[in-house]
Amino acid sequence: MKILALDGALGGFSTALDDGTTVLAERSAAADGLERGLAHIAALLERARLRLHDLDRIAVGTGPGSFTGLRIAVSYAKALAYGSGRDLVGISSYDALEPDDPPLPVIAVVRGRAGVICARLRDARAQTFACGPVSGVLDRLLSGAPGVLAVTGNTEDVISPIAERGWDVRALPPRAEIPAVAIAALARSRSVLASVHALEPDYGEAPAVTQRRS
Repeated sequence: MKILALDGALGGFSTALDDGTTVLAERSAAADGLERGLAHIAALLERARLRLHDLDRIAVGTGPGSFTGLRIAVSYAKALAYGSGRDLVGISSYDALEPDDPPLPVIAVVRGRAGVICARLRDARAQTFACGPVSGVLDRLLSGAPGVLAVTGNTEDVISPIAERGWDVRALPPRAEIPAVAIAALARSRSVLASVHALEPDYGEAPAVTQRRS
């Protein structure tokens, strides 16, 4: 299965092409998806000697993360999938960051606009999501008794405040150095969307803390 993956939510703009044997990837540290995104995609397809119609799936990170980068990547993915008739798969930023089989509980942290993060706390029973200022998010997610907590993603803003709450913090590396590589790998086993219009980005950067459980 040949999968083209895009991400603009997790810093810069990244693309990956995974054919099940070889993974090619390109990443720009700059938020240049609007100016250079299509060129990055074209360059990657040229390196792989493939056309859009040779692909089986197109995958995209659905956020949360950079608002502008997310909008651009999702727009590209929808347009490419619609134009080529390829299947479309969406992958959350939390899943793209969290490594395989992490110790539980684990928090995946995404940095949004200045002073705001989005985070997912996952344990054996449930997932809890929150967005907002760091202190408010941690107050909401870490309301239980302290213990050992694994943390991945944009950990710089949260490790010290978590430790100050009495938790034993274990920092984990992300699933892949380049977000699009993680998205391509995950898309291999995920269900495709019924249509490109079914893809719903998670912008997640509310000014106040919100929560939902699944």
